Amino acid sequence: MYKQTGIGGYMLTHITINNFTLVEHLDLDLKQGMTAITGETGTGKSILLDALSMTLGERADADLVRYGSPRADITATFSLDDLPHARDWLIDNDLSHADECLLRRVITKEGRSRSFINAQPVTLQQVRALGEHLIDIHSQHAHQSLLLKTTHQRLLDEFAQHSALAQNVAEHYKQWQALKKRFITLRDNADEMQARYKLLNYQVDELDQLGLGENELSQLEDEQKTLGNADLIIHKSQQVAEYCTDENHGLQQQLQQALKLINDISPKSDTLNNAEQLLNNALIHVEEAHMEIRQQIDSTELNPERLQEVNERLSACYEIARKHHIQPEELAEKHEQLRQELLGVSSSDEQLVELSEQVQEAERTFMDSAIQLSEQRHQAAKQLTQEVNEQLSSLCMGNADFNIAISCDKQLPSTNGIDDIEFLIRTNPGHPHKPLGKVASGGELSRISLAIQVATAQTSHVATLVFDEVDVGIGGATADVVGKLLANLGEKSQVLCVTHLAQVASKAHQHWQVSKSSDEDSTQTTIVELNQQHQIEEIARMISGSDLSSQAIAHAKMMLQEKTA
Repeated sequence: MYKQTGIGGYMLTHITINNFTLVEHLDLDLKQGMTAITGETGTGKSILLDALSMTLGERADADLVRYGSPRADITATFSLDDLPHARDWLIDNDLSHADECLLRRVITKEGRSRSFINAQPVTLQQVRALGEHLIDIHSQHAHQSLLLKTTHQRLLDEFAQHSALAQNVAEHYKQWQALKKRFITLRDNADEMQARYKLLNYQVDELDQLGLGENELSQLEDEQKTLGNADLIIHKSQQVAEYCTDENHGLQQQLQQALKLINDISPKSDTLNNAEQLLNNALIHVEEAHMEIRQQIDSTELNPERLQEVNERLSACYEIARKHHIQPEELAEKHEQLRQELLGVSSSDEQLVELSEQVQEAERTFMDSAIQLSEQRHQAAKQLTQEVNEQLSSLCMGNADFNIAISCDKQLPSTNGIDDIEFLIRTNPGHPHKPLGKVASGGELSRISLAIQVATAQTSHVATLVFDEVDVGIGGATADVVGKLLANLGEKSQVLCVTHLAQVASKAHQHWQVSKSSDEDSTQTTIVELNQQHQIEEIARMISGSDLSSQAIAHAKMMLQEKTA
């Protein structure tokens, strides 16, 4: 019911280690599948895991720098082809770098350290956050996302294949909270909105009462100038009129005399004819000007009452404009702006009611989907619990009991729904179940992790898996089962396993050997990939010790043949 095709490809593609503990320099290309890491006791089989842990943000100190070196420098390269969550994280944090991700850690001999993601300096917190999407190291004290509740929820949701429903729940929660925030803001600002409403209502009412018409302000200002200068206009206009019509010296009288004189000249030249025509035109213009002036005199009246009205009207306009810190000609635009704002504020009560209904509807939508998700999680938890316990039994942990605790609390909703999910384990009958991180034995924790990873391998988007001490305290048939399980995991993802058991190492797709050499001046650790012959010899050594007997060689060959059979 919960199975899907496993992911392919490999993630950790390369690691470079310089001057780290006993390693002077290592350049390792990693492959997909299961890689076994073996070596004699004391050679430092976990040195690769320790170096990886440094790139993932583990605590560093000066003792990790190779003696005599100024600094240790470790770089791990990951392919992002099958890591969409890591790719998204890098994009969200502006650290994206095509299809690869480079983690680098530099540790100085003074104990200071720096971390880089794609050549950009970052904090350890950022490295650890990204590391959760890249690699899981399963050991007693190492970086391991399987100890996090967020991982438990993700694994269960992926196992149940309801990731789409979980995403819907998260989206419904965000929509609900966004509406709720808007409602609270509007509600909490009610007093402020009421005060604003009163002010706007007063301002709009004041402008309504002013009732300033279109172009009225400019007309009033023109009328004010006319009324204010009526005396001068009438007096000067009358003087001009007299200049036009005075019987003795008026312009009309003199032009008429001039025309009479020029009319008496005979014969007249063309020049005099033109002059006569011009004088006739001038007489016409003077007569028309006199008519205009008389019209102005007749239309201009001394009206102090009207002038007072105009002055009061303009003063009212100017005063309101000053209140709003605008020019008088901007009053009409301001009036409309305030009226529109008043309409918006007036509808705040209706908006509050409408928004309250939207919040309630969004909450119902979220709760419905969260309850549906919770029901599916409980169903999936039963099957996953059964499958993990079956794997634990095959790993010689028949007394262990794995359980998934799901506590549902509608009062504590989140983007994850209404469930708090945690993987628990009981290693001894009669004892209570405890969180995975409370398991004392590193070997037990590694085997529990292995069981969970195997049970969820078909559905989880697992990155690189690293197992250390997974075979502590086991042997025989159980060791063979562990080897097969690790190899099966390697078919779905990349697995690195530090082991001291031939049964486990013989199942690997690749085999690396760790060795340590010394001279008078230094000691160093190296790691090499074994070819088929050297792999036979290493497995024989793991079976019988340094004495490579013919029986041990034959046994090693048989174990490797069984792997390929």
